Amino acid sequence: MNNSFGDEEKSGLARAQLNSPALVTIDAVGRKSLPAWPFAVAFVGYPVLWVLGLGDTGWPMIAVYMVILLAKLVHGPKVPKAFGIWLLFMLWALCSALMLDSAGRIAGFAFRYSLYLAATVVFIYAYNARINLNAQRVLGILTAMWYFTVIGGIAGLLFPVFELRTVLSYVLPQGLLSNEMIHEMAFRSLTQYNPNPDAYVISAPRPSAPFLYANSWGNVYSVLTPAVLVYLGMVRRTKRFWWIGASVLVSLIPAFLTLNRGMFLAMGIALAYVGVRAIMVGNMRVLGAMLGLGLVAAIAVTTLPVMERLDERTSKVSSVETRENLYIETFDRTLQSPALGYGAPRPSIHPGAPSAGTQGQFWMVLFAHGFPGAILFVGWFAWIFGKTFKRTDKLGLLSNTVALITIIEIFYYGILTTGLVVVMTLAAIALREKPGGTPSE
Repeated sequence: MNNSFGDEEKSGLARAQLNSPALVTIDAVGRKSLPAWPFAVAFVGYPVLWVLGLGDTGWPMIAVYMVILLAKLVHGPKVPKAFGIWLLFMLWALCSALMLDSAGRIAGFAFRYSLYLAATVVFIYAYNARINLNAQRVLGILTAMWYFTVIGGIAGLLFPVFELRTVLSYVLPQGLLSNEMIHEMAFRSLTQYNPNPDAYVISAPRPSAPFLYANSWGNVYSVLTPAVLVYLGMVRRTKRFWWIGASVLVSLIPAFLTLNRGMFLAMGIALAYVGVRAIMVGNMRVLGAMLGLGLVAAIAVTTLPVMERLDERTSKVSSVETRENLYIETFDRTLQSPALGYGAPRPSIHPGAPSAGTQGQFWMVLFAHGFPGAILFVGWFAWIFGKTFKRTDKLGLLSNTVALITIIEIFYYGILTTGLVVVMTLAAIALREKPGGTPSE
């Protein structure tokens, strides 16, 4: 009786504090008042940016407005203590700009750094917008982005050689359009396709929309799908459950036919990892879900022409050998500038080969920002994984699993920008609350 009364008394005191004008003012003007719409626009508005030809440039633009809103917080934005690891990476990456030796590389560095800054701002914004951006709303917004990814993949399968001339192509001068990256932004394809028989790597059409590259599609799909599955559990008593559940099954078609071997590897490891975690804590519901997903995936592999297309691709494409040689070159050349790297990728010593510092985010960070930059970059995601490792709540396990997928994929996929923004967002909403739902400082 005494304990019950004590709890009731504490509850009454909490209600009195919540109704205190001073506390309401602080909360209403502080971090709780950050609106959800800038975050939603960044993801939901992505297809519009794709049609305009702007693509990833939308992230820095919306990040600027987020910074303005964050600057209005009464006590300033809050971040987890270990966020200093990421900030040190950002500082070190900026210092590596001293190694840039041409205007073109300076421009490329500025663009990539703006994308890192945008992901940083999105993390801080999501971490502080705890009321208007609750977990279910965040996952709902990410599910919308997942739908755009799946639709883009299906469109690529149906119209593999379609090319959209965006608004950007009519605005930019011809000189800029001759740049390969800018041309790919201005003339949007649904697939990544290189029909040139003399190319260093021969590539059959592989769905990539709404991103530039098929590997980017695989990376984004792999980090968004776990979020969609968690969201599916949140809406299981609504009509959305059935629509999203059916969509997950349909999404396996473009997922497998994109022939993203790296995506298969990472998601397979993640599936097994979550299954083992479920066994360890005795969560039979999660274990059953993982086994069900594994069964569906196995049926999809046997039903769809996945293996024969993979055999056809691997027989024509020596991408494994190409990547291996490039990674060795990247590492060896970084040894010549180990502290600050080179600031940006540079042409390979092998004619026609991809530039050193490409074909994987880790290798780009290593080559561009040196060994300290690579250690800090990987260290941040390793910290997220370690921080959420013992979490058994759905948000903690989700962030932990996506961090694992990211750590695997950075060695062969580029994750700028959407993939990086997604993993930063999921980390933010997991780290801002303890498993019991209480704020975590």
